[in-house]
Amino acid sequence: MRADRLVSLVLLLRQRGRMTADQLASELEVSVRTVLRDIDALSTAGVPVYADRGRHGGYSLLPGLRTELPGLNHDEALALFTAGSVRAEKVFGLSTPLASAMRKVIDALPAAQQASLGDAARRFLVEPETDLLSRRREVESLADGVMSEVRRAVLTGHRLSFSYPAPGGAASARTVDPIGLVTVRGHTYLIATRSGKDRTYRLSRMATAEVLPDLALRSAHVDLGRIWAERTAQFLAEGHLDVSVRVRRSRRDELLNTARAVRSEESDIDGWARLEATYDDLRHATWALWQLGTDAEVLKPEAVRQALHEQATALVARYEP
Repeated sequence: MRADRLVSLVLLLRQRGRMTADQLASELEVSVRTVLRDIDALSTAGVPVYADRGRHGGYSLLPGLRTELPGLNHDEALALFTAGSVRAEKVFGLSTPLASAMRKVIDALPAAQQASLGDAARRFLVEPETDLLSRRREVESLADGVMSEVRRAVLTGHRLSFSYPAPGGAASARTVDPIGLVTVRGHTYLIATRSGKDRTYRLSRMATAEVLPDLALRSAHVDLGRIWAERTAQFLAEGHLDVSVRVRRSRRDELLNTARAVRSEESDIDGWARLEATYDDLRHATWALWQLGTDAEVLKPEAVRQALHEQATALVARYEP
């Protein structure tokens, strides 16, 4: 790991010129003391790292060895660079290694290609935190160490133990055979088996996680796309409430954010859409669809229409002049 960090340090100085110890520490996600030790190690090894003293000082690097990738064209490099800008939760906690890899790719490009790539990449923005209506994306919050332990169990093929709450109950220890990781709309799920039965767990609900020394009982070959489709179908078949609803297209994303799933969607007249959405129960459906006000209309079931009617009637009574 230190060798990779030393390479990343050299590439940062090559690509950005003079940088302070604080800036390097922030980029490499280490302490300033570690950066100073790494710089001493590089100098001892003969890498020309120079310290500029004073108020505007820092560390810089003279032009050194270079490895070019002449076979990588501009669009290929741009695709890699753009992929590296996607938010960290989309790459299963691999944002730091991804940033390091992108520095190596950029440094390996011919100088002329580097110059045009930087300007081109700045003109692409992938998955900003808010949309045009200033609605913030939901950011998944994971307990410390959970992602790294789960990822390690999946990749090494070992069993995983973690603390996970039961529906409406306290957290308890679970031991599973991990199969793979899936990220959907900002949420990460562990596909696994427990005592031979299919299970799906949301990482944000795990309080702790630990890789066990025992090897996982799983097939050497996996088709996560097929497995996820099967789990989705199973989830939709398990006692949830299906609601047919019309919604203005301007509020469609809000409906998607509160529904558990959407079975189908088709266009309706005058900028509306018609969806078949799935909710946990009547209370969940009533709460979610109430947020949309008159920009949504429940078509069925009648129980949801009645619940919304009663809630609206009670509100009118409360504020009647």
